[in-house]
Amino acid sequence: MKRKAIIFGIKGTKLTTKERYILKYGKPWGIILFKRNIKNIYQLKLLVQNIKKIFNDNKYPILIDQEGGSVSRINNIINLSLFSQNYFGKLYKKDKNLFLYQYKLYINKVSSILKMAGININTVPVLDVLRNKSSKIICGRSFSKNPNIVSKLGKLCIELYSQNNIATVVKHIPGHGLAKTDSHFFMPKINAEKKELKKIDFKPFKNCKSLFAMTAHVLYKKYDSNFTTTHSKILINEVIRKDIGFKGILISDDISMKALKYGLQENTTKALEAGCNLILHCNSNIKEMRKLIKIVPTIDKFTKKKTSHFYKFLG
Repeated sequence: MKRKAIIFGIKGTKLTTKERYILKYGKPWGIILFKRNIKNIYQLKLLVQNIKKIFNDNKYPILIDQEGGSVSRINNIINLSLFSQNYFGKLYKKDKNLFLYQYKLYINKVSSILKMAGININTVPVLDVLRNKSSKIICGRSFSKNPNIVSKLGKLCIELYSQNNIATVVKHIPGHGLAKTDSHFFMPKINAEKKELKKIDFKPFKNCKSLFAMTAHVLYKKYDSNFTTTHSKILINEVIRKDIGFKGILISDDISMKALKYGLQENTTKALEAGCNLILHCNSNIKEMRKLIKIVPTIDKFTKKKTSHFYKFLG
């Protein structure tokens, strides 16, 4: 499998000629879809089919960022903006039986739409623990302030999607809850002690069974005062791989986010050198895509092996 270690976003509801060329000759590992790519279920299904045809691969990785709530990419098909993770976390505390009924219904409905369209990976669950000073970007996207609830509901989310043959991407590993700023625009810096981080923020990710995880563009000063997780060998090797025990494919958060302090190409190479297996590039800027496809290597043996596990999971 000669795929480049990168996932690209595309611009619209149809592939452009330039995008077709990038996909055919650049061979990115996968494609991620957003609301801008979705008009209705028929258009979405055709778009996914056309992407997969380029690779002659019916199991080609097609990702979507469908969390529910404010991050609902399929609202043009069905409006799910009410059903945030925080909504389900509150419902769990209020009425566990009603929660289980509604949550299963929600995930089964989302899964049926994704499967109908040919999408096989959803970038959920968000396992960030809500804190008193969490950035607004996280608030509605977190299940709870209680790490035990986040852990329990996160595992259930993975399990329910797995039953539907949809793979999951836990995020933002090792935990984004203490970030006071939005990493889309600024680098969040966290000064909490290691003991506190392990007890609360890192806990929901511990021994997580998800096939994929996405890094946090967050700097944890007590571990690495120079680099965010995405660029930190210390965080990736000692925390994510060793302490948390994550064994799957590690994907960077969007490499063009402002939390990363270097240029696009250097951000990419540093993420790969630190231990990210795949780079995520979402903005569909064709000039950037061309630059990145030239410098990103083909996937390594570990990623090939784990990709084959993903293909087996799909059945």
